[in-house]
Amino acid sequence: MEPEAGTNRTAVAEFTLLGLVETEEMQSVVFVLFLFAYLVTVGGNLSILAAILVEPKLHTPMCFFLGNVSVLDVGCITVTVPAMLSHLLSHRPTISYGACLTQLFFFHLLAGMDCFLLTAMAYDRFLAICRPLTYSIHMSQTVQRMLVAVSWTCAFTNALTHTIALTTLNFCGPKEVNHFYQLSCSSTQLNELLLFALGFLMVGAPVVLIIASYIHVAAAVLQIRSAEGRKKAFSTCGSHLTVVFLFCGTGIFNYMRLGSEEASEKDKGVGVFNTVINPMLNPLIYSLRNTDVQGALWRILVGRWSLT
Repeated sequence: MEPEAGTNRTAVAEFTLLGLVETEEMQSVVFVLFLFAYLVTVGGNLSILAAILVEPKLHTPMCFFLGNVSVLDVGCITVTVPAMLSHLLSHRPTISYGACLTQLFFFHLLAGMDCFLLTAMAYDRFLAICRPLTYSIHMSQTVQRMLVAVSWTCAFTNALTHTIALTTLNFCGPKEVNHFYQLSCSSTQLNELLLFALGFLMVGAPVVLIIASYIHVAAAVLQIRSAEGRKKAFSTCGSHLTVVFLFCGTGIFNYMRLGSEEASEKDKGVGVFNTVINPMLNPLIYSLRNTDVQGALWRILVGRWSLT
């Protein structure tokens, strides 16, 4: 579907992406770096997923959510990086209107799912540390699946709303996209309102719930008398908190800049960090702080794992 042309306006059927660098030499460097990042991200996250599937010790609610996050990370980077690598190879940095809508839909879908799953993982830590006696009841397999299903529903609704709202706009030029530019010829007030209203629900609400969960967790851990016990309890939360800080911090920064007409190199760097570096770091963060994950990954690498 192409955007309709307004009166005396020519509809834009494709957009030109100005990219991160201008010279061909630097484009080659960027291609190698992003290809490496993509391969590491896909390999790392699929390794985490394989470790969770084959290691019985990792058949826990927290690892169930972690496995879902790994799938999402592969999806998030696949939505953007392969297309960029193709543009770098072909030296034709353009994207059609339909492809742009599709990319936006899936990025909103997967990023929204990430927010909700990180919230579910915080809820899991709250139950495990603050409500250990009823943990198995409140975090049963049925509850886990319901949390994932609700997350998919909310994320899908958010992504579909933004995509439909975008189809109501007319695009007649300019068609050069530097970073986050307002390219529509028609009013974008409704889109901006939806962006910030739904952004608050999709990011703000999960952040508030995560903070509330960890306030209760911190209070419970501080009541543990032994230093070793406190250290062990906090260590189970460290990886998750690190990922939340990186994901939500960069995401909030990007959203706060969407209304600005100016696109700085710093903004581009944060965008790259949020869409490329974060998914690549997640497997490293989780594997470094979890000895069971490390052991399962090692057995996968040397080909000596078993299902028992």
